[in-house]
Amino acid sequence: MVEPFETSFGVEKKRRFLLVRLETTDGLEGYGECVASTEPLYSSETTATAREMLSRRFLPLLVRMRSPTLEKFSDATDSYRGQRMAKAAVETALVDLAAQGEGVSVSRFLGGHRRRVEVGVSVGIQPTIPALVRRVGRYLDDGYRRVKLKVRPGWDAAPVAAVRRAYPDLELWVDANQAYPTEAQKRIRVWAEKYRVSQVEQPFPERAIRAHAELARGARFRVCLDESIIDRVSLDDALAAGALTSLNVKTGRVGGLEVGRALARRAARAGVPSWVGGMLESGIGRAHNVHLASLPPFTLPADLSASERYYRQDLIERPFELGPGSTLEVPAGPGLGVRVREETLRRARRASRTFRR
Repeated sequence: MVEPFETSFGVEKKRRFLLVRLETTDGLEGYGECVASTEPLYSSETTATAREMLSRRFLPLLVRMRSPTLEKFSDATDSYRGQRMAKAAVETALVDLAAQGEGVSVSRFLGGHRRRVEVGVSVGIQPTIPALVRRVGRYLDDGYRRVKLKVRPGWDAAPVAAVRRAYPDLELWVDANQAYPTEAQKRIRVWAEKYRVSQVEQPFPERAIRAHAELARGARFRVCLDESIIDRVSLDDALAAGALTSLNVKTGRVGGLEVGRALARRAARAGVPSWVGGMLESGIGRAHNVHLASLPPFTLPADLSASERYYRQDLIERPFELGPGSTLEVPAGPGLGVRVREETLRRARRASRTFRR
């Protein structure tokens, strides 16, 4: 990575990618990326558990299918509890192939119409507050309009206040990744409203729906849920409780692009805006996310910064670059619409396994 990325649950300096490539007999290739990390910090899934499920269950199941489709794969894996990140790695590759088969981009295949998507930048916990303010300033100079700060107990009110003083008109979000106990509601509300934070994301543990609902009640900021929402049932329960006024959709967390689109549509019907979150993906996963963010239900800036924000060298030929209006271009296709750097992939590969029909 260009620099360490620190959140409330740890620091990432390097990223191990678990990729799925599906090849057809007529020469098409579809790529998917598993967003699990090496340690079970954000999620209980890891690259090791996902690799096990892919190798022993999902890929053997897929190659045994006659004329495999998205629907067949989804039906066949529905009985397996969880494993959403592993499922999404296959599902996104299948979507890539399906879009190529129709000669359209993933965006068009899913019903998207935007040529560019608005994005923001997520800023990890920094060594000092002055360093944070300088970092935010550099991103604003690059052209980003929305900034999200990672926070945790002991790193919240003071850094948020410093950024707000330095940039009084900035659209400012914060993300805690479940770092606060539920009794911290009043304290969070005080500094979030005092420093005009637009959105507070996942301050409490994922199952603390009541605490999020109490925080959202009467708040002058949006309360966004991330880790709490994994499927339609969890979203419906959170909506019924009034626990969210914004929804973060991460492809891997919910099990794929189709599920992500469905959840955003459900939230929109309830009057809750959605946006696409990132998981430090390579250009492959980032491309899938950009296509998803181009769909109509997603109305808030996505957490999908330019490639250079994270990696010294990406896995795709033409990295994503920040464009006018704090936007990324949606690849035109067909399929994923990006070219994978095969030489880079060969050099970086540590292990692989092939399944054939």
